[in-house]
Amino acid sequence: MLASTLIALASGLALVGAFQPVGLWVLAPLGVAGATWSMHRLRSRRLRVAVVPAIVLGAAFQVTLLLWMRVIGVDAWIGVGLLEGSFYTAWALATVLLVRLPGWPVWVSLAWVATETARGSWPFGGFPWGRLAFASPDSPYAAGLPWWGSVGTSLLMAATGVVLVWAVAEGRRRPGLLAGAAVVLLLLVGVPHVVQHRQDTSGTARIAAVQGNVPGPGDDVLFDTRQLLANHVDATVALADRVAAGETPRPDVVVWPENSTTSDPFTGSVRAGVDTAVDAVDVPLLVGAIVDAPQEGQVLNQGVLFTPGVGAGQRYTKWHPVPFGEFIPYRDSPLLGWVTDQVSRLDLIPRDMLAGDRTDPIRVPLASGGEVALGDSICFDVAYDDGITAQVAAGAEVLVVQTSNAMFIDTNQIDQQFEITRMRAMETGRTTVVAAINGVSGVIGPDGEVTESAAPRTQAVVEADVPRAVGAPPSVSVAPWLGRLAMLSVPVGLVLALLPYGRRRRRQEDGHDRDRDQDQAVPGEDRPTRTDVEEDTWA
Repeated sequence: MLASTLIALASGLALVGAFQPVGLWVLAPLGVAGATWSMHRLRSRRLRVAVVPAIVLGAAFQVTLLLWMRVIGVDAWIGVGLLEGSFYTAWALATVLLVRLPGWPVWVSLAWVATETARGSWPFGGFPWGRLAFASPDSPYAAGLPWWGSVGTSLLMAATGVVLVWAVAEGRRRPGLLAGAAVVLLLLVGVPHVVQHRQDTSGTARIAAVQGNVPGPGDDVLFDTRQLLANHVDATVALADRVAAGETPRPDVVVWPENSTTSDPFTGSVRAGVDTAVDAVDVPLLVGAIVDAPQEGQVLNQGVLFTPGVGAGQRYTKWHPVPFGEFIPYRDSPLLGWVTDQVSRLDLIPRDMLAGDRTDPIRVPLASGGEVALGDSICFDVAYDDGITAQVAAGAEVLVVQTSNAMFIDTNQIDQQFEITRMRAMETGRTTVVAAINGVSGVIGPDGEVTESAAPRTQAVVEADVPRAVGAPPSVSVAPWLGRLAMLSVPVGLVLALLPYGRRRRRQEDGHDRDRDQDQAVPGEDRPTRTDVEEDTWA
């Protein structure tokens, strides 16, 4: 067990290295290979023997990956890391059983994707940070992103690692099957490089993203909220001055980041500041704002489109508010109420942020005629499939990400999130414009190339003429079904793996019954010979 535990520890840390700031994508399949090997070694042992290596695997991976959460608090970091790691502990224990099935590399690979799918939706909306596909933008697997999406890409990366273990453990006995599996993997990874997906486009739109910068230490958007708003107003007015001087073309739309105003933009001096910016640049402005909800004690995190001469119009509301960061789940329940009372930091969340469900992109009229359809995401929304997929399916031509990572500005979180955004651009075939409050802002092409960027902790405006994509890539339809297939495969695989255990137990019981019958037999009567019963090693 010690060897398996050490292998699990090394594998969890290797998986972390696949993501930023290390960013060695090859460590993703190798990490899965090590994790699978650590469990494969225990396939003939009782399941409880695998518990410690399984826990070590999950904790090493997620606690280390989420190190950036320590700025919230060590307790939050460790708690979330262990919770997310428990999903990989469950995968590891399931793997001990699944490796006993024929064709087990398929079952184990699907189980990995099922793990990613489950933790991306549960509990309290889930937290998908650390999906293998998020490490894929600079890998050979990236060409398949528009074909089968992040789900299929994770599946291929996991399958590569699992098949490596299969080759070592059983390749000599089944060379034909191994060769076939290798060919299938090579084709799935290689064919998208030959048959590349090209998204059709219809014209361009010029988009400017404002990075206003956060006053003071730079990690607290509440440090000076008036100056924070003023920074974004000033940067936008300066952009308007450059346009008037002929130094840069007039944009079709300007995007401000999440929390560019931390209070309702429809009241007082905040509205005056927004109006100043809109009047100066004289084009629609997408403002990232905290908006009062109709219900008392609730709030909305929105992208609100302000149009010259019209005012506020279309809005996108953040789909995935952060539990215990932007809302308190079951705030009024006795148990959660007690927890809230014990953790004083939760007093900083007096109002619960409501989740949005807008699927239609924000449609911005163009001065040249027509419109550009923006698929919006706010901060962590970019890590989830649902909101982006829905807007792309509804006709989003360009993706925009409004984000406020100020709390994490001195951590690896901003780099990890930007890498996720690169993956989304490649997956959807859409240019993606990121407006971050103090980093990282930029423009990412459909091929994942960063064409424009602003240095963190600076005031800057990034501008680009971006293509307007038409139609949805295959990934929009394929990826959700792959996730469902993976989720269904796990219970089926576990049932098939556990059936032999039930049969062994019944044979054992039958053998004991025959022993009792022999003891009660009439002297001199022929007794049946007892058959050996295979020792139970399944649980």
